[in-house]
Amino acid sequence: MTLAQPEVQVQQPKAKTRRKKVPRALVYEMRRGRPIYYRDYEKVLRGELPLEAVMGSSVLQALLIDLIVRFFHKMLDVTRYLVLYNEIGFQIAPRTWRNLDIAVFERRALEAEGLPDRMTTVPPLLVVEVDTKADLSRYEGQMEWYIREKVDDLLAAGVRQVVWFTTRDRRVLDARPDQPWVLDRWIRPVPLVVEDLTLHLPTLLEEAGVTLE
Repeated sequence: MTLAQPEVQVQQPKAKTRRKKVPRALVYEMRRGRPIYYRDYEKVLRGELPLEAVMGSSVLQALLIDLIVRFFHKMLDVTRYLVLYNEIGFQIAPRTWRNLDIAVFERRALEAEGLPDRMTTVPPLLVVEVDTKADLSRYEGQMEWYIREKVDDLLAAGVRQVVWFTTRDRRVLDARPDQPWVLDRWIRPVPLVVEDLTLHLPTLLEEAGVTLE
């Protein structure tokens, strides 16, 4: 009697799912070696949006940044301070860097670095942010988590003050090292660490003849 050989089920190897590589141009920031991508970067990967669409600012974001930069240029001594903007890169550590909307530097410190054609390693005295272009999916969509993490990084790196405006709820955060952070409405004047200035966004809008709904 010949016993039939049992039928052997041969399991085919599963096809590997390849994740589409994200181009370097879509990396907005880097934190401890982990990339933070631009908002809606996946739409660029799918061909639904061009790269420029996710890198650009909203009209309101661009307007507020322009008004604040004009205020600094008017009020600060250019022989002592440099006001840099347009997403200046700040290298915090070898695998950590952040983009800054507006950064006020001590001019002497930046010139000592040589004004290099790369990210700066010099901590700004003051950073002002308006919203963000970062993808918030890793923060479960919570912008507050992203803001807290970025502000912590900047203050730990030597930044003396971070002021962050959010347009959705019209709030302003005033954060300094070793002090309680203050979150309030835009109507609150924000004292600054440079030249005893006070930043009051409603005044800047009024002087520019801009009325927001």
